[in-house]
Amino acid sequence: MVSDSKANILVIDDEEALRGAVKRILEREGFTVETAGNGESGIALGTAGDYDLALIDLKMPGLSGIDVLRELRKHKPNTVCFITTAYASYETAVEATKMGADGYILKPFTPEELLNHLNPGIKKRQLILEAEALKNEREARLLEIAFERTRLNTVINSIADGVLVVNTDGEVVYYNNAAMKLLNLQDVVIGRPILEELPKEIQEIIFANFTKEVTERKSFSTEVELKPNHELVIEATLSPVMRQNGKLSGVVIVIKNISEFKKVEHLKSQFVSMVAHELKAPVAATLGFLNIILNNEMNLTREQETDFLTRSRVRLSSLLIMVNDLLDISRIEMKTVTREIKEIDLNQIISETLGLFTAEIKKKDLTIIFDPSAGQQTIRADHGEITRLVTNLVSNSIKYNKQSGRVDINCRKQKRYVIFEIVDTGIGLKAEEQAKLFGEFYRAKNEFTKDITGTGLGMPIVKRIVDAYSGKIEVESKYTEGTRFSVYLPFDLTDEEINN
Repeated sequence: MVSDSKANILVIDDEEALRGAVKRILEREGFTVETAGNGESGIALGTAGDYDLALIDLKMPGLSGIDVLRELRKHKPNTVCFITTAYASYETAVEATKMGADGYILKPFTPEELLNHLNPGIKKRQLILEAEALKNEREARLLEIAFERTRLNTVINSIADGVLVVNTDGEVVYYNNAAMKLLNLQDVVIGRPILEELPKEIQEIIFANFTKEVTERKSFSTEVELKPNHELVIEATLSPVMRQNGKLSGVVIVIKNISEFKKVEHLKSQFVSMVAHELKAPVAATLGFLNIILNNEMNLTREQETDFLTRSRVRLSSLLIMVNDLLDISRIEMKTVTREIKEIDLNQIISETLGLFTAEIKKKDLTIIFDPSAGQQTIRADHGEITRLVTNLVSNSIKYNKQSGRVDINCRKQKRYVIFEIVDTGIGLKAEEQAKLFGEFYRAKNEFTKDITGTGLGMPIVKRIVDAYSGKIEVESKYTEGTRFSVYLPFDLTDEEINN
């Protein structure tokens, strides 16, 4: 039987850097890992060897992850398979699940997230092998039926999917704990009528397809939202249970929790709507100005035309900034950023950035407390990305500060991190605003911010840059009093760790 520290894992992914990173992470945890760079070699390895787990990239040149999954399921049905992808959609998730995928891991993922996905898979593999061993033992030694049933119940009760079997009279024949939990059913016992307690969507399928003469083993699926706002969405698959004489004996209902897939779809839809909304205003305003200029009946003066053109330029400039920010977010998340990793001094970047904001600092009469001669604080990183991070935080500390306010900036080392800390005496954030701070297009709206412009993408970019360097960012803020940002950046990362 496999143990947590001895599991054999196959990683199939066309990204060499990602394969190497995952291999290092898993080997550090005591696993035995082999890798394949495409679907063909993945199938060859997966069918020739006996792996406990397989991580399969969805999109690969040549054979896709679904093709690989299909072959592994055909030849190695007991291997626990996870699909990994950066192109999440409900359709691909459902297709992978129907093909027998045991999980769906969204890229990019942290080592902790990867292990959180794999640990249940290892436990499932243990149960599969245990069930297989029990089957072999039964055949060899003819174990008692009661003992076999107990062991089978243990296995079925350990899986995440719900299983419920109902006979033709609508009575419970079999169930596991997952089914009771997902359907929120109480005090269920074998032989109890249960149809009226099931969701109406499931009842409708049963009444429409399983109360008449059934001549073929056809399954039916339906989605049911049991809790609002995608908090709990299930997919129920209903299949007939036939007697040896071909007559219908009952219905087996397999219930999968697809809440996470639905949340991904909802978030994607929300993001598209937000982008469309944010782009609409500057485009509509610019188009309005141009229509006025091109309308000969308006008889505009040269000064009015110049004013409208200037406003159009401002609108288009803000639009270009927004598009560039969106592209930056996309490149970071898709890991298509080309980084030039070298030793850089954070204090030097801070000094250069403050120089760019001299006019704004003078206009607000701000006091800047920063000692550029305090010594180098070096990290290994891309100069452009770290400059972008510092610029966003410095810009916010100035933009959202009070007249004649103060900004304190310092860098220091603590354990394996260089900590960049920036504290302002600005308008601060309410608790509910802090919770939304790193969301795309979010901008705090109150009496202090109505005249302050921005895209609402600066802080999401900061968060993604920090995550890309395996760092962390902390925020402390009090409304009307000020905000403290603390950015922790590891100074000992290798090129491989940064680029993966």
